[in-house]
Amino acid sequence: MSRAFATIRYEKRGAVAVVTLDRPERLNAYDVAMRDDLFAAFGAAHDDPDVRALVLRGAGRAFSTGGDLREFGTAPSPLAARDVRFRRDVWGRLLALDAVTIAAVHGWTVGGGMEMALLCDLCIAAADARFALPETGVGMIPGVGGTQTVPRRAGTAVGLDVVLTGRGLDAREALAAGLVNRVVPRRALDREAGTVARRVARLDPRVARAIRRLVRAAFDGSLAAGTALEARLALALEARA
Repeated sequence: MSRAFATIRYEKRGAVAVVTLDRPERLNAYDVAMRDDLFAAFGAAHDDPDVRALVLRGAGRAFSTGGDLREFGTAPSPLAARDVRFRRDVWGRLLALDAVTIAAVHGWTVGGGMEMALLCDLCIAAADARFALPETGVGMIPGVGGTQTVPRRAGTAVGLDVVLTGRGLDAREALAAGLVNRVVPRRALDREAGTVARRVARLDPRVARAIRRLVRAAFDGSLAAGTALEARLALALEARA
């Protein structure tokens, strides 16, 4: 089953939804139209109880190069353009999905494209993927969560290095830093992402939600608080069994 959008493709394959960024002529840079389409697509996945996993991928030569610079050029200032971007919380909707989210990235995965991928639960990279957060080089703070997701995955030292300097990483460097979960040949990317998606889609959705909540909260408090939450969620699941 598929739904029609102007800038993305949305397909449902059993319990797996596949969202493809589809502006290859712009290296899948996102504009207002794409953000609106993503907001609707993530909403469709959220409202469908049959969707247990979602794969986010890009068409053409890149996953995404982030915000479309032409959009910034039509605004009075970069800050005004960013204000438009923040009015609809697309990325909050991505984070709030009940489905397990998997980014399948290749080629340029930079700026908001890199940040979008790191908001997903898992990130699988093709060997040709290239990562960077260049925003600070133009006097801006990354606007899609990069200051939070990079250090959570890779630690403070790598987080400061990547965000402050804007330096690029290839797929193997991103894997070594903990930013991606695995690296595969480009031709195997979709197959690997589909395999992982089908595997996690077989989980009881209540268990998947509890695990994601626990792992995401692992660094937010003390070890004692984390293990107490783990025990509460485990008992709640057993009580509903």
